[in-house]
Amino acid sequence: MAVAVLILAAAAATGVALYVIPGLPSIASLRDVQLQVPLHIYTGDGSLIAEFGEKRRIPVAIADVPPLFVNAFIAAEDDRFFDHPGVDWQGILRAAVNLALTGEKTQGGSTITMQVARNFFLTREKSYLRKLNEIFLALKIEQELNKDEILELYLNKIYLGQRAYGIGAAAQVYYGADVGALDLAQMAMIAGLPKAPSTTNPISNLQRALQRREYVLGRMLELGFISNEQYQQASSASSTASLHAARIPVEAPYVAEAVRREIIEKYGEPAYEAGYRVFTTIRDRHQSAANSALRSALLNYDERHGFRGAERHFDLHAEQNGPEHWPALLEGFAQIADLRPALVTGVMEMAVTAILPGSGQIEIPWTNLQWARRYVSENQRGPAPKTAGEILQAGDVIRVRPDENGGWRLSQLPDVEGALVSMRPDDGAVFALVGGFDFARSKFDRALQAQRQPGSSFKPFIYSAALESGFTAASMVNDAPVVFDDVGLEDAWRPENYSGKYYGPTRLREALTHSRNLVSIRLLHAMGVAPALEHLVRFGFEPGALPHSLSLALGSGTLTPYQLAAAYCVFANGGYRVQPYLVERIETLDGKILYQAAPPTVCRDCVEPPAPRADSPTDTGTGDSPGAGGVTAPQHAAAPAAGAATAQPPASQPLTPGGLPIAARAINAENIWIMNSMTRDVIRSGTGRRALELNRPDLSGKTGTTNDQRDAWFAGFNPSITTVTWVGFDKFAPLGGLETGARAALPMWIDFMRIALQDVPEQILPRPPGLVNVRIDPHTGQIAGAGSSGAIFEVFRAGTAPTETSGNTAVVPAEAGVDTEEPAGQLF
Repeated sequence: MAVAVLILAAAAATGVALYVIPGLPSIASLRDVQLQVPLHIYTGDGSLIAEFGEKRRIPVAIADVPPLFVNAFIAAEDDRFFDHPGVDWQGILRAAVNLALTGEKTQGGSTITMQVARNFFLTREKSYLRKLNEIFLALKIEQELNKDEILELYLNKIYLGQRAYGIGAAAQVYYGADVGALDLAQMAMIAGLPKAPSTTNPISNLQRALQRREYVLGRMLELGFISNEQYQQASSASSTASLHAARIPVEAPYVAEAVRREIIEKYGEPAYEAGYRVFTTIRDRHQSAANSALRSALLNYDERHGFRGAERHFDLHAEQNGPEHWPALLEGFAQIADLRPALVTGVMEMAVTAILPGSGQIEIPWTNLQWARRYVSENQRGPAPKTAGEILQAGDVIRVRPDENGGWRLSQLPDVEGALVSMRPDDGAVFALVGGFDFARSKFDRALQAQRQPGSSFKPFIYSAALESGFTAASMVNDAPVVFDDVGLEDAWRPENYSGKYYGPTRLREALTHSRNLVSIRLLHAMGVAPALEHLVRFGFEPGALPHSLSLALGSGTLTPYQLAAAYCVFANGGYRVQPYLVERIETLDGKILYQAAPPTVCRDCVEPPAPRADSPTDTGTGDSPGAGGVTAPQHAAAPAAGAATAQPPASQPLTPGGLPIAARAINAENIWIMNSMTRDVIRSGTGRRALELNRPDLSGKTGTTNDQRDAWFAGFNPSITTVTWVGFDKFAPLGGLETGARAALPMWIDFMRIALQDVPEQILPRPPGLVNVRIDPHTGQIAGAGSSGAIFEVFRAGTAPTETSGNTAVVPAEAGVDTEEPAGQLF
């Protein structure tokens, strides 16, 4: 009888095997398994700036896992792992007995190998067929993989709560540490999570998590993995778990979002789980400096215009708002940038006290309060306060920020916004990009997406067109009132200078230095709008997006800071078109290069390729969104299909010695050199002279302010770096009567460039052949006569120098008629 039962059992087992085994998947796929790893975006220096994907996973090699950590999982999940062939028959027998006695199916007997089989190949349904598949798969896995390989798959795949998959991610999520830095109590806490990761993790239920930790530690003691002393120490340890986001050492969320959009557009949703490592062109030092400079400029603007009052007020005398409840009153107020919420608890004559979460009670002295005159409008503030009580009262919710002495300063969330973009002129690599005060508050990227009028920061392009049309830096244009009739307007157009003054015949160099509007308009009128537009194409501007009227001279078109920076790179690099880009390379999870940027690059010692036709613009990466060249310009940086290593230029395109395509010349070198000398004068003695504090004679730039001061700009450069800053309101409201580009945007540029130019040698582009210096009369622009007083040298392209000699003998003051800024943009 027993023999018959054994024969029947063997036959049944054989039948089951013949039924199940042919349908099992290949185990070979486990050797090349693609774990679902988030998309990571880094700076060019290798610092993480963002992680995208629902599952957090940090793959860890088994050799890098501490043996004690492995033993914690062995103790918790499968203490016979190193002894059984993948299936623990004793455990299965216990589960079978339980089924016979209770009629209930349980999970008993599931080994680590069986969990690997289930996690990689099967669903989590509880059925006899799935269990049979799991058993045979486990046996098959053990035949083809060794124990260490199985453990590595398990420890990297297992779900451990809070979106953490694998021990690498769990260590970071719960403890902000690598697996090698965990102590025994922390290891045991994580090892206890697989049974119920969502409900027993230390974030969702600390008490149950501690019970599981105690179970794991007890099992480790029973199995001899730890000593009694180790057990006692770990068992009595308080939980140190808390929720840790991915460590982001460099704050660049606007960059990360732009790159994310580009990657998903090219690779699709699977990119969130493919483990791609995207390295951008961003530099750590530059990005950190950009964040600081932008926030400082916006906060300083905000303080200049007064205090708008507390964000909210609580009645601290109400029973429900007693001192024990004060911290809870601030729970709905998140920190924005460096601005932390605080609750005023006491008001003295010249100071206030407040509760600051995480810091306890603080005091704000009068020196950090007295700025807070009441905001009335962009052009008006209330009287200066004399006591703290005129500013705040107990129960006010306010914002504070650190001051330079380690104390706290009253602040407020600025209504004004800003942007900063900085690029390497020779190839368009973006060093820094900030699209607003704080990404958490507003995800609108003003650097890439805000179409704003550039005002007078656009004038250098008009002047460059004038030089190409036969004008010189010494050409005289009358700075006098002018009226234009325009069929598109109800009334005649009467443009003015910012000061409302007029200075008569003015040399172009002086007019650009002091930003004379009427000279720019007469200049464009004289050369013609059509030729000017043809020239602007060479800088990368689309003529269809620009006004075809004289208002073009004052920057009345719209563009983004990114576009303006790209165009200014042509000045900075000596006249070559480059295509701005943000993505340097993309690596797969195993380190293979999926994509490498190959941007057109300036090569001054190479044979130059033909300049592009003025009527056939190519994409310069100056589009208003990443898809239009804002992140990876389509011509050189579109992410290729898997397996491609580099974005290859056409076979016929000349290459630099480093194998990169040579950037095409857009503007002749003589034109650029003269323009750069003129824009250096903007900083030496014109509207940008505040930048003299940098003590750099190689800097060029131009301020820009639009009508009613709705936009403030500064665009500046040297051969190593081009940077554009912008300040304005999203709702296009006026900034205030005195808020010109020189006052609102230039300080941001200076603060950034002070850091960006550290250890960067002074450099002015070599003077090209074909230029001549001529001694001229500054009053007439003609060759200085023998009796001329105050004569100066001016640079001309050969054949364009004046031929007439001036008879003027008057002395012209060097700073005569400085027009400090200019209204522009929307002119009517």
